[in-house]
Amino acid sequence: MEHVREVIIVEGRYDKNAVLQAVDAAVIETNGFGIFSDAEKLALIRRLAQARGAVILTDGDSAGFLIRGHLKGALPKERVLHAYVPDVYGKEKRKSAPSKEGKLGVEGVGSKAILAALRRAGATFEEAEQTKTGAPPITKADLFALGLSGCEGSREKRLALQRRLGLPERLPPNSLLDVLNALYARDDFLAQAARTEEEQT
Repeated sequence: MEHVREVIIVEGRYDKNAVLQAVDAAVIETNGFGIFSDAEKLALIRRLAQARGAVILTDGDSAGFLIRGHLKGALPKERVLHAYVPDVYGKEKRKSAPSKEGKLGVEGVGSKAILAALRRAGATFEEAEQTKTGAPPITKADLFALGLSGCEGSREKRLALQRRLGLPERLPPNSLLDVLNALYARDDFLAQAARTEEEQT
């Protein structure tokens, strides 16, 4: 599977799942219109765009374009690419009826269409992070070994680390992993986690 350097911004978790079936990338959800009132999430997306670049990949309906417009105005123009899925009419498998405009969203167009949209937008396709940089990525196993997931007190430790790193508290563990890999080399992350642990003891 090809790796995309930029962080891909989508509307929701079904869109994220669809993108991750097409490419290996850090994918962040806006939670639909939630991005309009979530200053922390917007600040995080801005930070990720500055660090890695961002590709906005929202649905082709009016709601998707409203979200895209909001992000476009809030992010550094030179660090953002815009990917558009084609207008395909129908309904997503999980839904009982088509959307208001009758178009499939990111979740419904399929991997080939997502890949084509990212290529048209100018996304940077590269070898997997580990082979490209020679450094392993931060993994779920690292979070577990550091007591940041899967054990008693892990949530508190994770929140303390997120505060230290200036990351939103409501970031789910899987999204946290994407963000950490987008912003930090593994050694830097381990050093930050060690300092946080020292401060707590």
